[in-house]
Formats: sequence, C-alpha cells, structure tokens
Amino acid sequence: MSAPATEALIEAVAVPVLLIGPDQRILGANSAAAALFGAGLVGRPAPAVMRHPDFLDGLERCLAAGAPVALRLTISAGGAEMRLAVSFRPLAGDAAGRLLCTIEDLTAAEQALAARRDFLANVSHELRTPLTALAGFIDTLQGAARDDPAARARFLAIMERETSRMSRLVDDLLSLSRVEAEERRRPAAQVELLGLLRATLATHRDAARAAGVALTLEGEEGPLTLRGDADQLMQVFHNLVENALKYGSSGGSVTVRVDPPARDPVLKAEAVRVEVIDRGEGIDPLHLPRLTERFYRVDTHRSRARGGTGLGLAIVKHIVNRHRGRLKIESEPGRGSRFAVILPLG
Repeated sequence: MSAPATEALIEAVAVPVLLIGPDQRILGANSAAAALFGAGLVGRPAPAVMRHPDFLDGLERCLAAGAPVALRLTISAGGAEMRLAVSFRPLAGDAAGRLLCTIEDLTAAEQALAARRDFLANVSHELRTPLTALAGFIDTLQGAARDDPAARARFLAIMERETSRMSRLVDDLLSLSRVEAEERRRPAAQVELLGLLRATLATHRDAARAAGVALTLEGEEGPLTLRGDADQLMQVFHNLVENALKYGSSGGSVTVRVDPPARDPVLKAEAVRVEVIDRGEGIDPLHLPRLTERFYRVDTHRSRARGGTGLGLAIVKHIVNRHRGRLKIESEPGRGSRFAVILPLG
C-alpha cells in the first residue's frame, strides 16, 4: 500500500492510531493521536510519546514475536488520570515489519461503571436499614410484644415511619430516573413562573406555621413566562422550600425572591433568578460542591430523621440542567443558605 493510501486509511480511524516501524519510530499518526499526544509525532520514538513501562513492554513483545499484544494502562493527562486500552498489531504481509498501535480511551466508560456501582451500593444501603428494622419489629411483634399493647403501638409507629421513608426513596429514585432520561430534551411548553411559585408556597404554608417560620414571596410581581415543564419546576421549588423549612427553620423565616429578568453572563441569555433564602444554621463551604451528588448528606443522621432521601438536590440539578439553566448555592455557618435557580426566558 502506498504512503498516501496508508495515511488516508489511518486518518479514517476514529480512535488514535500510530504506525510504528521496526526501530520503534513513529511513521504515521492520525489527527486523533495528535489530539491526544500533541502535534509532530512522525519521526519521534514511540516510547518517548507514551512514557509508560507497560507500553514499551507491549511494543517490544509485538515487534519480537510478530503477534498482536493488547494491554490496559493508566496515564496522567491534564492533571487527571486516563484509562487506556492499547493494542499492537503487525501489518500482515508487510515486508518493512511495521505495526499499528491503536489506543482507546476507556476513562468515561469506567467512570460511568464506577458511578453505577456506587449508586447501586448506596441504594442497597439506604433500603437495607429500614428493611432490617421492619424485619426486627415484625419478629418482636410476633413474639415478646404480641400481648403488649403499648409496645405494639410504639413498634407500629416506627414501622410506619420506616415504610414511609422507603416509599419516599423509591419515589425519588423513579423521579431521578425520569429526569435523567429527559435531560437532553428541553421542554417546549410555556410556564407562568410566578403562579407556579405561589402554588408551591401554598402547599407549604401549614408546615411553615407549624414550625413557626414566616414563608414569604418577594420581588417581581408581573407575569413571567418561560419555556419549561410545570410539574418539574414545581418539584424544584418544592424541594428547595422543603429543605429550607427542614434545615433553616431555626432562623425563623424563609424567603422566595424573584429578581427582575436580566442578562445572565454564564447562560448568555435573558434569564430570571429565583432564590430560596433561609436564615438558619448554614452549611460549611466544604460541603457546597458536593450537595447535588446522589445520597450526599451534610448530616446523615439528621437528614434521615427528618425524612430526607439524599436525592432531592440531585433531582433539582438535573431538572435545572434540562431547562438549560443553572443552580447556584451560597452558604456559611451561622448565616443561613441561599439556593438560586437561574432560568433562561427564551
């Protein structure tokens, strides 16, 4: 095969490809390889391009035996680790003794697999705790507490609470799954935001009064229409207001403030900003970057005791992403928390 034909064939391959001679020098490389290792690859020694002992060992074994060699290795690139699948294959019938090295980036796939494993482990742990409690109470009710009305009433109340927690967890898991499935499809319907916020706050009035918290809506009063899914946006503000009442009620007030539409420098579009503000204990800034992770809790015991599943802010993040908006969280201990949802109007 002529040199131009070989170059065209290598360039047509989607993954990084290096054509290596018997002296271990690179004779050809496609644009994907240049993107990974940098320009000017041709003529350089292959081991100098990827300084990894397993890479050199695989290259030497392929050249010596004339047989394919496959391996996996980890390299550092841009301050992060990359997991690569590397394959060396001699060119059949090539008198010059050249070989092809193909490199596939497995980093994203392995990270997704690890995230899936962590998610399943977290779900199993979250369900195992109430199930274990239920099994224990059932055994007790069938045995020692069978004829003890006071113990029976106490255990049944605990069983009801644990069952409700499992039900909320399952509901949140299903909600998160639906949101993630739709995240790439931006809603097309039109939603009147202020009416939606008033309806959301109305559902929390009784809980706010019971907690001794003043729940108010401030700011923009005129109609604000934007593209959105009304049910999902109501879920966003329901979760944020509920969290503010649960964890920020010590401050005595929760405010939902709507700022006038303005151009957002990050979204680069006209956007409306809705803030849910409490004046409670606040959150250590150390926790802020992880608040929207699934099952991440600042205080695990208190969150569970108050019915939290650890999925609410993850759901909020995905819904806001679906609406092409952004979520901003500000807080510090002793000064309350501020959760801002910024949504484009167009």
